[in-house]
Amino acid sequence: MVKVGIIGGAGYTAGELLRILIHHPEAEVVFVQSTSNAGNAVSNVHVDLLGDTDLVFTEEMPFEKADVIFLCMGHGKSKEFVEQNNLPESLKVIDLSHDFRLKRAGNDFIYGLPELNREAIKSAQYIANPGCFATGIQLAFLPLAERGLLKDEVHVQAITGSTGAGQKPTSTSHFSWRNNNLSAYKIFEHQHEGEILQSWKQLQPGFESGFNFVPIRGNHTRGIFVAAYTNYNGSLEEATEIYKNYYAGHPFVFVVDENPSVKQVVNTNKAVVYLEKHGDKLVVITVTDNLLKGASGQAVQNMNLMFGLDEKAGLGLKPVAF
Repeated sequence: MVKVGIIGGAGYTAGELLRILIHHPEAEVVFVQSTSNAGNAVSNVHVDLLGDTDLVFTEEMPFEKADVIFLCMGHGKSKEFVEQNNLPESLKVIDLSHDFRLKRAGNDFIYGLPELNREAIKSAQYIANPGCFATGIQLAFLPLAERGLLKDEVHVQAITGSTGAGQKPTSTSHFSWRNNNLSAYKIFEHQHEGEILQSWKQLQPGFESGFNFVPIRGNHTRGIFVAAYTNYNGSLEEATEIYKNYYAGHPFVFVVDENPSVKQVVNTNKAVVYLEKHGDKLVVITVTDNLLKGASGQAVQNMNLMFGLDEKAGLGLKPVAF
């Protein structure tokens, strides 16, 4: 059994990790740290886990009991945590924040998108789990980038559920504001743009044509819908073959022939990819769950790869489709 510790256990991503891991066939959660909830039952905070676990939040961090820890803290906090704690050399770390996603000098974290870096993840000690928007958008064009076929600007509009903003209430996640409402934000300057371009350039180093991203706050709680397009000279049939060949063997990505909806993937680690061709434009639609394939599900997928487990272990989740 893989022994797991969770740091920052009270938020949405930690709650989803717990929901997966307490039923994972080859993992055991040995501690859940939360300074603000120390001493409280986990199921008192993550009420969906009522009857599923007797775990209690602790302020202690007994690293020696764990094989891997998941960092579920706010952006900027993970870097501080790694710098301030003497982590055992054998301890593996999966960080769900933005802190280590961009490659810089001294950054030993592997970018944890299995559809891009599966082999590197298998031997990694430190993983930077991708962002939610970043996952869906990268999956839309990795197959073209691998073939050197990103020849022009990429245009993306993507809609995210309110849980992508985290558990702490804000003016734009408050129900009265979010319900029956839509708004765009951080147009052309979203924090995920750097990691998206980094991944495309990993496969196609010469890509400099531009990336135009309009993020949209949706009035639903979870799920990301990506609508993207770029110029592409080949036929739809050729593009479909390229995409199906690229994602063959990646168990959570499905290239489909019918336009998908978010409800097909909510509550799962699946990513659904759909293609259309209009004139010289290739349109790519992807749908993912921002808390699972966009965060905690992908983190468990990475854990499975790091420990030589079945990549799908613990992730056989049914969508909430109706």
